Amino acid sequence: MADSVSVADLVENARLDVYYGKEYLDQRTISTSDISRPGLELTGFFNYYPAKRIQLLGITEISYSKGMTHEDLLDVMKKMCQPQTPAFVVSTQLDPPEELLEAAKEEHIPVLGSKLTTSRVLSNMTNYLEDKLAERKSIHGVLVDVYGLGIMITGDSGIGKSETALELVKRGHRLIADDRVEVYQQNEQTLVGTAPAILRHLLEIRGIGIIDVMTLFGTGAVRSQTTVSLIIHLANYTKEAKFDRLGNGTQNVHIFDVDVPKITIPVRTGRNLAIIIEAAAMNFRAQSMGYDATETFDRNLNNLIKENSKTDVTKKQEEKAVEQTNKDLIGKDDHKSDGSGR
Repeated sequence: MADSVSVADLVENARLDVYYGKEYLDQRTISTSDISRPGLELTGFFNYYPAKRIQLLGITEISYSKGMTHEDLLDVMKKMCQPQTPAFVVSTQLDPPEELLEAAKEEHIPVLGSKLTTSRVLSNMTNYLEDKLAERKSIHGVLVDVYGLGIMITGDSGIGKSETALELVKRGHRLIADDRVEVYQQNEQTLVGTAPAILRHLLEIRGIGIIDVMTLFGTGAVRSQTTVSLIIHLANYTKEAKFDRLGNGTQNVHIFDVDVPKITIPVRTGRNLAIIIEAAAMNFRAQSMGYDATETFDRNLNNLIKENSKTDVTKKQEEKAVEQTNKDLIGKDDHKSDGSGR
């Protein structure tokens, strides 16, 4: 987790214009993803002023400031320009008030602008800051993009995670991270995985060493990050171990506040793990779209049981009918033999 983000990075990634303070962009840092809309502050209410946040001024704030006197507005802007304030952002291509520029110059606080509406620029800045400032967890594994699904491959060292990733890359899929995967929670339902900067695009293959996937296979073979949709755990095959055979043994791994589905695949000589993982990805996508092969198998099995049950009932009825017929025939023969039939 990064403790802070420089205002210079925010300007570059949110595509903001610089009205004032270009030389201070690298010096100013942002430590929270929360953005402040200082409406109450313009009225003079400073009982709670989040000075550590980016201060965003939109049409409402700028329109209100135009009705204030120069002295009152300058006094408010000076109170807003605290030493810990990262920057001011003015949306909708509006001109920043002169009083804001004057107060910002005294504290060397950058004043930025955007052509986007207030809602859009707020969303862009929040998304970027949340990604950069989110708590991160490092997980031992390999992260690959298979058919658009982020699959994290885990397992003991030396079990073949990197070799499997290499085979998947050769089959047209993309590598995100090898050996260490940094994950962070993007929202309530989404977990994002990326590679540490030192390991980006690199893959370690025992016996060969470290290879650069982007150099060998091209830019289409790598991605910077992806959503973690499925965890596939590789486990050594043993006769004693029990593995899922019907597809109804999927577990969940709780990472931060997100539950990620997990399946375990046994590893033994002769198994093509890359093809198995491709099949697992396609099956997972089919289940997400509402088709479940396990349910189809259960339904077919139940139908077969019902048909066999009907057949058994019919056979029993036929046997009873034959038995009753035989009894009737025997009864007639007995009746004739004692002469009562004449």
